[in-house]
Amino acid sequence: MDDLSIEAKKDLSHRLSRIEGQARGVRKMLDEGRSCQDILHQLLAIRSAAHQATVLLVRDHAAECLRRAEQAPSTEESIDSFIRAVSKIGY
Repeated sequence: MDDLSIEAKKDLSHRLSRIEGQARGVRKMLDEGRSCQDILHQLLAIRSAAHQATVLLVRDHAAECLRRAEQAPSTEESIDSFIRAVSKIGY
C-alpha cells in the first residue's frame, strides 16, 4: 500500500474503524434479540460503508496510475494495474 496517499490511508483507516464498530453493533443486536429488520438495516449500512471505502481506494489508485502514466514513456502498465484493481470490485 505504499502507493496510497497519506490522506487516503487516514480516510480508509477511519472508514474501516467505523465498519468494525458497526459489525460489533450487529453482533450485540443479535445477542439482544433485536428484530431482523433492525439487523438488516445495520448490515446494509455496513455494506454501503464497505462500498464507499472501496470507491475511495479505487479513486486513489486511479489517480496514482495516472500520475505514473504521466511520468512513464508507456502507459500500458499503469492502465493494466488500474484495470486489475477495478475488475476485483465485483459489484
